[in-house]
Amino acid sequence: MTRVLITGMSGVGKSTLLDELARRGHRAVDTDYGDFYEEVDGERLWQPDRIEALLRTVPDGAEDLLFVQGTTRNQGSFYSWFDDIVLLSAPVEELVRRLRTRTTNSYGKYPAELAESLDYVETVEPLLRASATLEVVTTVPVSDVA
Repeated sequence: MTRVLITGMSGVGKSTLLDELARRGHRAVDTDYGDFYEEVDGERLWQPDRIEALLRTVPDGAEDLLFVQGTTRNQGSFYSWFDDIVLLSAPVEELVRRLRTRTTNSYGKYPAELAESLDYVETVEPLLRASATLEVVTTVPVSDVA
């Protein structure tokens, strides 16, 4: 099975893409849900045992795809498990619009959260880009992104 990590900043469309991939019949796991995180010193990090258990559920060499969505500081320790790391990105103006108008997640609607998210675009996104095997700009319809 090919394992693909989908990562990126808040508002780039990770969950929307995951829904589209699942609709197309692929196995898609959103680590924002399902107890994949633990709180460590006020920061949400992937629980290594839970992520490893998820990734072990798929045999190497199988033809199926597993898409895993998430962005966390410790995700790099799992990169060797993934065949591809896909960074989703969007222009800042588009991220601001999406964060202010989305209805599925309240993060980014408050000024402090929006500022934090925009800071991550400057500080975290370049690190994700350096590790990505593919970057997709999500200013096109999700069907095209998929």
